[in-house]
Amino acid sequence: MIDIKYIRENPEFVKKNCQIRGADVDVDAIAALDKERREVTQKAEFLRSERNRLSKECQSNPAAREQVKAMKDELAALEEKERELGVKVDEALSWLPNILDPEVPMGKDDADNKEIRKVGTIREFSFKVRDHVELGEGLDILDIKRGAKVAQSGFYYWKGKGALLCDALYTWVKAELIKRGFTPMITPCLAKERTLFGTGYLPFFADQTYKLEREDLALIGTSEQTLVGFHADETLEAEKLPIFYTAYSPCFRTEAGSYGKASRGIFRVHQFHKVEQIIFCKPEDSVNQHKFALENEEMLLQKLGLPYHVVDVCVGDMGAPGYRKYDIEAWYPSFNGYREVTSNTNLTEFQSRRLNIRYKGKDGSKGYVHTISATAATDRVAICILENYQQEDGSVVIPEVLRPYTGFDRIEPPAK
Repeated sequence: MIDIKYIRENPEFVKKNCQIRGADVDVDAIAALDKERREVTQKAEFLRSERNRLSKECQSNPAAREQVKAMKDELAALEEKERELGVKVDEALSWLPNILDPEVPMGKDDADNKEIRKVGTIREFSFKVRDHVELGEGLDILDIKRGAKVAQSGFYYWKGKGALLCDALYTWVKAELIKRGFTPMITPCLAKERTLFGTGYLPFFADQTYKLEREDLALIGTSEQTLVGFHADETLEAEKLPIFYTAYSPCFRTEAGSYGKASRGIFRVHQFHKVEQIIFCKPEDSVNQHKFALENEEMLLQKLGLPYHVVDVCVGDMGAPGYRKYDIEAWYPSFNGYREVTSNTNLTEFQSRRLNIRYKGKDGSKGYVHTISATAATDRVAICILENYQQEDGSVVIPEVLRPYTGFDRIEPPAK
């Protein structure tokens, strides 16, 4: 949410920001509604003042009593008008995208993202590579057909050592983040509409949400929603910032509008699992905390031995709540290319304004916190391990850092 005062003072800049971000928002209409609301507010405040003044004269002045009575009805009408205009202003503001970092690359889609660096060595195979579906089915650790039978297409089962590999991956990732100061959380898998709105998923991504009928609840698309919502309507002590949270959760997304995007196997699905990083910090620290979250993502992939590149996400590939975003795309042999495994967004005060999350310092400093939302790992990392660590006989070697958690160093094809 953008501060209405900022729009009053910088209307042309906000218009340009909307234009660059492809947001069809009438900033002039918002300004007009805001002006009308302020005028009504001023009238109401003047009327209250007059009513209070005259109320003191009521006992000695019958005419004053009649005036106060008339003012009561007029004030009620003004207050209702003020409320109605406030709802309209807030609705219009809810569609405004966040202000964009001026260094964000221009572009229409992910093809225009700017590569920052490549890390790791891409393995050369002396045999024909298998994709994660062929590997998973051959090792009897992944069952997509039964997932579709039980639920629908886009759901799947991890089995046996595949399930153990995923458990090991997420347990290890959380342990690494805890070492870096993150507090582990287990959050609800459902959230209210206000929480989804506050984190920016509504109204922008309403079609991605599985909503429960007859309930003010929806399945979460990421634990970002519940972790950021954790501090709604709170004032945090500035001296205790930054605050770091991490959580493992299932995530649910309809994937509406994803036709034509990479969807092989379980790369793009309706339910997946994820470990998230959430950071609450002071505004002056958010750029560095954004980089810290990226360092964590890179550290994890490097320890897993997975080649990747980091991209600076262009404006056309960034969601409306973001100020600046970095993606990491790991190398998938079956795609013969890089595909997204983590995303990391600095949301500045976009979420904290919507959810009313403030900070206050002993020195008198105060304001809205900034939030950082960054993936640590998802099932895409697990399938990336399968593809990059596959062997000619169809087995998969387990990355060394995960072996203490799996209890085995290789997944072998079942005996025939």
